[in-house]
Amino acid sequence: MTDSNGQILIATCAHDAPCLNRTLTDTMARLLAKDAVIDQRWLCEGEAWELKFVAQADGGAHVKKQAKTATIGLPVDINIVPDEGPRRRKRLLLADMDSTIIQQECIDELADAVGLGDEVASITERAMQGELNFDESLRTRVALLKGLSSDVLEAVLGTRISLMPGARTLVETMKEHGAFCALVSGGFTIFAGRVAEVVGFDDHQANVLEIADGTLSGRVVEPILGQEGKRDALTRFAKELNIPLGDTLAVGDGANDLGMIAAAGLGVAFRAKPVVASAARVSLNHSDLRALLYLQGYGREEFSG
Repeated sequence: MTDSNGQILIATCAHDAPCLNRTLTDTMARLLAKDAVIDQRWLCEGEAWELKFVAQADGGAHVKKQAKTATIGLPVDINIVPDEGPRRRKRLLLADMDSTIIQQECIDELADAVGLGDEVASITERAMQGELNFDESLRTRVALLKGLSSDVLEAVLGTRISLMPGARTLVETMKEHGAFCALVSGGFTIFAGRVAEVVGFDDHQANVLEIADGTLSGRVVEPILGQEGKRDALTRFAKELNIPLGDTLAVGDGANDLGMIAAAGLGVAFRAKPVVASAARVSLNHSDLRALLYLQGYGREEFSG
């Protein structure tokens, strides 16, 4: 049952560092008047707990602030989402790749392999913070890799790239429950294709590095997939699959993810840059990717993978 003013407060932490307990959850439940509480339950004891309540005019903002105060100093994420009933579980997932589905920034790893790590990483950081135009910054970074053997791409992919904890569980669980999952990256197809295959995404989209005679030309094939392209990918997939935007989930960490995070029914800033975290309604700084399932109301017993 849903209430027109119903909201859900969700507390989550990392799978490998569970720190929630009944003292904390009781404290958070007492932030509300008894007649405002609809229900509360563990989604995974120690790791994820939710509290359904009837919100006041502020939509629960005051309760969220107080809950954050109650957990201050602990690696706990506090978020509030609307009680949408069955529509809480999203039917389309669009995920960023670098620093979201994987733990690295691929272009930084390529640059580091040839001694240009600090220079390229600095540009990447500024672009993800929204300080630089993404398209131009990508062209600049790729130009610095001119002459790099394509063999280095395979070496980096095989030795330097690791999945974010919870990535497979997120995708496998959502697919098991009927969702379509797409990886949409401002990185490169050679990485996105492999990551998509390993994680189990239904589709992937990314930028293409121009390679000639086994070496990088220093150019990226136009048009560049940036913030606008990611947002367009969300709307295109939703239209093709006949899924309302309200039934979509987008997750990312950088400024080029802002468009799709804003357009999705559930837009999540994941371990994100400040410009992204401040703009997103939902933000995860401590939890791993399993928390995206808890935000949708999945219990641990429903997880796949």
